[in-house]
Amino acid sequence: MRSSPFLVESDSGGSRYTHLSASVSEEEDGYTVQVRLYNPAKPENAAWGEEIADSLETASMLIAALAAEFSIPQARINIEIRMHNMKAATQH
Repeated sequence: MRSSPFLVESDSGGSRYTHLSASVSEEEDGYTVQVRLYNPAKPENAAWGEEIADSLETASMLIAALAAEFSIPQARINIEIRMHNMKAATQH
């Protein structure tokens, strides 16, 4: 199972992405992390990617690393989490 960071390169010194949208889906053997980096003012500047993570924590770290790399503030990050059984993943 691969859980290495996404590889997205920017042509210029500054980031052309201002927003990050991510979807984390629980699978049989881990979590699929799908991300989209984009700038609503320039829709042609968008990048998509998908990775497999072994845990929800690793998936979260991948998303956080992308946000940090492209200096995307928390207010511009949208994350959707899809679990088979939300109660089973809750610890008390």
